Amino acid sequence: MPESPIRKLVPYAEKAYKQGKTVYHLNIGQPDIKTPQVALDAIKNCSLETIAYSRSEGSEAYREKLANYYKNQAIFVNHDDIIVTTGGSEALLFAFGSVMDIDDEVIIPEPFYANYNGFSTASGINIVPVISKFEDNFALPPIEEFEKLITPKTKAILICNPGNPTGYLYSKEEIEKLARIVKKHDIFLIADEVYREFAYDGLKHHSILADFGLEENAIVIDSVSKRYSMCGARIGCLVSKNKEVIATALKFAQARLSPPTLAQIAAEAALETPQSYFDEVIEEYVDRRNTLIEGLKKIEGVQVAKPNGAFYCIVQLPIKNSDHFAKWLLESFDVNGETIMVAPAAGFYSTPGVGLNQIRIAYVLKKESLIKAMHLLEKALQVYKD
Repeated sequence: MPESPIRKLVPYAEKAYKQGKTVYHLNIGQPDIKTPQVALDAIKNCSLETIAYSRSEGSEAYREKLANYYKNQAIFVNHDDIIVTTGGSEALLFAFGSVMDIDDEVIIPEPFYANYNGFSTASGINIVPVISKFEDNFALPPIEEFEKLITPKTKAILICNPGNPTGYLYSKEEIEKLARIVKKHDIFLIADEVYREFAYDGLKHHSILADFGLEENAIVIDSVSKRYSMCGARIGCLVSKNKEVIATALKFAQARLSPPTLAQIAAEAALETPQSYFDEVIEEYVDRRNTLIEGLKKIEGVQVAKPNGAFYCIVQLPIKNSDHFAKWLLESFDVNGETIMVAPAAGFYSTPGVGLNQIRIAYVLKKESLIKAMHLLEKALQVYKD
């Protein structure tokens, strides 16, 4: 089981805390945005006398409201096309288990969310990476590169859209290319769409469950974690119009009994969040992104791929090993008792030796903190020795 490149440095951060240091966390996508009040009130005002199991597929009331949410996103599904899961993580495990057997393969553009490695290991399947290039801003690799990798063991292509760790937002044309290849080879297209709302610069998110003719081939992974700043609620879902996929995933859902009852109440209430909440959040993240990119571009030897979605970016540093650099930042570096914590990007690749000089930054801190963090990064690079 692989270590998380995001969480494996926690002991070093805890040691830095004990030394009295302030650590600016650029390493993890934990938003500081407040959870919608309507969700918090639903928990506060809950009148349940017994917190009982829910249905294995999630409460019908919540799934019906979810279907209505998707309808407003031009994604037309019914409540019985949805299985509520314990976070998007479990939805991915259910998807892998439902459409793949031991030693089957899933093609994933890399860099990708590091825990895909863990999910594939747990499911006994193999990731086949296709590299998306920093120089191309991590756009979809040529479709011919996917075609070369498809074998009888290939059961799916997985994308994250918008992307973690790159922030890349796939265009409609790119989704259409993927739709054609999965239909041609009769495999699945799995899309992790948990950052759907986070699309910037007037660009639009295109769900694979929209009008791409993928009724039998599309599986969407979703979650309340980022959309409503409810990471700790652990409520996600798997969505597919393929009835066999849903029936199979339900067996996995039954085996773990049910998703969290109380958190479903909060997630259901969160669906009443007004659009003004999202408008303010998007404006805040665009401001933070611009602040971060502007700060990074001022640092000598640093390059950054500009993200158009989510709240991450990949940064290329003038160093040889970002894993060593990340530990050094916490163990040996500070300016007036302050330092930063970053995520080494090599852990977001499965191809050995790729991304060694890159880090992922999550711009989930306030502007003032991001400005301080960029100042610290600049100072660190001036004194760091590989």
